[in-house]
Amino acid sequence: MMTRKKQTIIALAGNPNSGKTTLFNALTGARQSVGNWPGVTVEKKEGTVKNAGHLVIQDLPGIYSMSPYSLEEVVSRDYLVHERPDVIINIVDASNLERNLYLTTQLFELDIPVVVALNMMDIVEDKIDIEKLSRELGVPVVAVSALKKTGIKALLDAVEHAFGHAPAGLRFSSNLEDAIKNVETRLPVTPCPRWMAIKLLENDERVWHSLALSASAQKAVRTTIERLEEEEDDDMESVITNARYEQITTIAQATVQKKRKRHALSPSDRIDQIVTNRFLALPIFLLIMYGVYTIAMGATPFSIGTIGTDWANDVLFGEWIPNAVDSLASVLHLHPVLTSLIQDGIVAGVGATLGFVPQILVLFVFLSILEDCGYMARVAFIMDRLFRKFGLSGKSFIPLLVATGCGVPGIMASRTIEQDRDRKMTIMTTGFIPCGAKMPIIGLFAGAVFGNSSLVATSAFAIGIGAVVVSGIMLKKFKAFAGEPAPFVMELPAYHWPGVGNVLRSTWERGWSFIRRAGTLILLSSIVLWFLQSFGFVDGALTLVANNNQSLLASLGRAVAWIFIPLGWAGDMAWKATVATFTGLIAKEEVVNTFGVLYNHTGQLSENGDAIWTLVAADFSAVSAYSFMVFNLLCAPCFAAMGAIKREMNNPKWTWMTIGYMCAFAYVCALIVYQLGGLFTGEVAFNGFTVVAITLLLGILYLLFRKGYTPDSEVVDSDWDLEGARS
Repeated sequence: MMTRKKQTIIALAGNPNSGKTTLFNALTGARQSVGNWPGVTVEKKEGTVKNAGHLVIQDLPGIYSMSPYSLEEVVSRDYLVHERPDVIINIVDASNLERNLYLTTQLFELDIPVVVALNMMDIVEDKIDIEKLSRELGVPVVAVSALKKTGIKALLDAVEHAFGHAPAGLRFSSNLEDAIKNVETRLPVTPCPRWMAIKLLENDERVWHSLALSASAQKAVRTTIERLEEEEDDDMESVITNARYEQITTIAQATVQKKRKRHALSPSDRIDQIVTNRFLALPIFLLIMYGVYTIAMGATPFSIGTIGTDWANDVLFGEWIPNAVDSLASVLHLHPVLTSLIQDGIVAGVGATLGFVPQILVLFVFLSILEDCGYMARVAFIMDRLFRKFGLSGKSFIPLLVATGCGVPGIMASRTIEQDRDRKMTIMTTGFIPCGAKMPIIGLFAGAVFGNSSLVATSAFAIGIGAVVVSGIMLKKFKAFAGEPAPFVMELPAYHWPGVGNVLRSTWERGWSFIRRAGTLILLSSIVLWFLQSFGFVDGALTLVANNNQSLLASLGRAVAWIFIPLGWAGDMAWKATVATFTGLIAKEEVVNTFGVLYNHTGQLSENGDAIWTLVAADFSAVSAYSFMVFNLLCAPCFAAMGAIKREMNNPKWTWMTIGYMCAFAYVCALIVYQLGGLFTGEVAFNGFTVVAITLLLGILYLLFRKGYTPDSEVVDSDWDLEGARS
């Protein structure tokens, strides 16, 4: 009798958009941890089943088959083949049964128990005989709704009963089966000989390299392949693919009763006729984003994010916490310097950042809703159509979408792009997208200078997309990036009501990451900033200064502030804006934190927490504020994102080129905004920098419209090596 281990490892495998992550959340709840797979920057999710701690769920990256092309697919396959989980839960989208069963047939060949979780049965119009499907496949099949959390208990019961019982698997034609058995006899000892034999017949290079076959065995396998290809008049990969689909079609015909009226459009199809329309798709997307930013950061009665932020700034960090600190300092008889550190450094700095949490959380809620209901998958399709016109891969939009939460996983997501040149270009441009850490910058200037304008907030998102598109067009004109983009294949999931749990969980994960940094990194930097702007050298001695224009920080800021004079950062504001920009390299939230510390010096903060932002608005004009916002949204990302760029590029030259390009592009854009914008508003007189701005604008237009480099043939860049990157 088989001895059960203390823990049963369950691998959750399935196609992208099959509901795999939703099922994982339903099974584990909050009992999960997130990290990276060993040696690679691909997200790893693991959790224990609620009320069944001995069941450990390993959520694998979504894959369409066991023939990997991206790093995520490599990770999933390597885990299943080499780590050998106890049971595989194969989640199958019931609305796209035949496509999903292709992966299922491959999982059967691993000699690992499999349970099929048939998801989305509530939206399937066809009638599926689940019991017969289970008999045809030879494995347990359980109907579940990951979204509604139904069928979960039955699924776990099936997993318990499946333990130790590997499926027999499907069988092909006698000719193909004889070839598979012939190859199996040539293999060394392996836990899944049938799967290995089939992959050898398919000429899978990774399997060929992993097996130390003798010369005679290699020759025998090659002979078998040549014989079959000649008999079938096709390559072996196509032969086996066709054999799989023949089996799948037979099973589907036996178990699925199709509805007669196949011409009727589903609700999702009818919605897609509008939201993916060639002419309406982009305006609808921009209108939706405008609505989202209006609710999160606008100045209307419906702008709940702004209402929350106003309360946080005016009441929580404007009255309650400062008054509590003053009372505590009085009771404890704290030294005035320590009181200043707490009040003017920590409360003002961290509070200035946390004050924008309501707006950020509202924004994340709506983005999570759009993702969970299936609309963002359509946006990827829409953007593919747009991006391909400019020579970019539609797959580039997925990292850009991920980057709206944080630039680090966004940059990491570029590994799903097969072509090296498209991957590098995506890494170079992903940092342009406004991430969660940049939202306080947008909220600060949209609120303080532009009266909570949702149009300004939306324009920040549009600037990020525009920078990606413009950069893509320009970079494609150079030899290193020339060539046709890779094809973009993606299944569009059916629309469905977003799950409240999924939305709240996604919002919490993104929001908590922001709050956690405010409690650690921003707290420490607030203390350092307070010290540097509170002390200075007076008559050769280091002492407290009454005016922070005489501080150490002011001296450091003025040493480099001249660089930004052409961008409109002038006067006493110049060094403060410069310091805020450089601290933003630590974390983009630091920009707002720095303003909070600098403009609250020596008790300038009144009873109203918004007094800081009134002072900021007084130092900036509309044009210089927009110039500052553009530069800080587009320049080099935070240190964590720079580290991700270094890991993904795997090349110091390309890393520095990426950071240099982002800084240069941001400077040029901010210069054009201030010089030409100021020229129209009358703030700037025509000068030498205006000439430079016009010249740079003409240069960008030239790069956009000039004829690009046309490669004679595709060249593979040896700088990028998938296996090398994994180590």
